[in-house]
Amino acid sequence: MNSLPPIPACCTPLDAHWPLPDALPGTVLLSTRFDPARLEYEDFRRCTIEPPPSIQRSVAKRQAEFLAGRVCVRAALQQLAGLDCVPAIGEDRAPVWPAHLCGSITHTTGRAAAIVAHKAQWRGLGMDLENLLSTERAERLAGEILTPCELERMAADSRDQRALRVTLTFSVKESLFKALYPIVQKRFYFEHAQVLEWTEDGHVRLRLLTDLSREWHNGKELDAQFGMKDGQLLSLVSIKA
Repeated sequence: MNSLPPIPACCTPLDAHWPLPDALPGTVLLSTRFDPARLEYEDFRRCTIEPPPSIQRSVAKRQAEFLAGRVCVRAALQQLAGLDCVPAIGEDRAPVWPAHLCGSITHTTGRAAAIVAHKAQWRGLGMDLENLLSTERAERLAGEILTPCELERMAADSRDQRALRVTLTFSVKESLFKALYPIVQKRFYFEHAQVLEWTEDGHVRLRLLTDLSREWHNGKELDAQFGMKDGQLLSLVSIKA
C-alpha cells in the first residue's frame, strides 16, 4: 500500500475513534481538527490535493475545511480499499465516489470528518457536523427547518432543549439528503422529512414526507444516530445494501 503525503500542519493527526452510539461494520470513519490560521499556501500542493477554483478564491477558513475533509476522505479510502484518490466535485456539487463505494464528507468550525464503505454492504451514507445553535438562533430558524408537527413538539421543550432539537433536526435532515440523493438523484428539502422521535442516547427515527422513488416514498421510515462533543453535533444516516 502506498504511503500518503504527510498531514498538513493545520490539521491534527487523523482520529479513527467511532463517535456515535452504533458502530457500522465495514465502514471507515476518520476525523481531524484543523486551524485555518496554520494553513499555508503550499499545503494543497504538498498534500497533492487540487482545490477547485471556488476554493482557490475563498478565504482561509473555507480552504482549510476543504483540505481537512479531503485529507480525511483520502486516508479513509486507502484504509478501506487501498485507493489513493480524492473524490472530484460533480456538477451537482456532490462528491463523485468510485462506482463500487459510497461515503460522506463533513466539516464545521475546526473539525472535519469522512466516512466510506463498499456499496455491497452500504448503499448510502450521509454524515453532517454542526455547531450547537444558540437558543435565540434556534428559535429564529425553527420555522425554516421544522415541519408543523415538529414545531408542535418543540413548543413543549425547555429553551435549552429547543436549541438541541433544532440543531439535531437540521443535521439529520442534511445527513438524510447526503445518504439518499446519490440513490434517488432528486433534490429534496427540510419540509420533505420529519423527525418522529429521538433519544438522549443518540438514536433518531425519521419519516419521508415526499415521493422520491418507488422505494423511497412518502411515509417511508428510517433510522439515524447522533453524538455530541465539545458543543458540536455529528449525525449519520446509513442505508444498508
